[in-house]
Amino acid sequence: MYTSGALILTNDGDFVYKVTHPKHEIEKSYTVTVKGEVSNEEIEKLRSGVEIEPGVITSKARAKRIMEDKEKNRTRLEIVIHEGKNRQVRKMCEVIGKKVLALHRSKIGDIDVKDLPLGKWRYLKPHEVKKILMD
Repeated sequence: MYTSGALILTNDGDFVYKVTHPKHEIEKSYTVTVKGEVSNEEIEKLRSGVEIEPGVITSKARAKRIMEDKEKNRTRLEIVIHEGKNRQVRKMCEVIGKKVLALHRSKIGDIDVKDLPLGKWRYLKPHEVKKILMD
């Protein structure tokens, strides 16, 4: 509800399993806008994995700063994960002390939504489905 971007709706259990189970390492890419500046040390924490709940540590992530607006006191990050724990990216940001202002899932695997207007949908192309199922 509080995230924009790519969302896959399907009744294909095999497809869901391939996309969601961490062992398949299907990457999910997010653009995250947080309040405040994000230090290099905080980015390194995200990259190394953080404890988002007692005993629950995320796998390593790719994380980088893509924009910093000192005037508005916000930073935009790109975070790429292959897990999909509940509210994982938000919790990762909370761990480094940052409040998420906006969260956009830009890609799931090779499926991206860059040319899809907000609120619109499309069917997956056969080669997109095949690529996920064959990986």
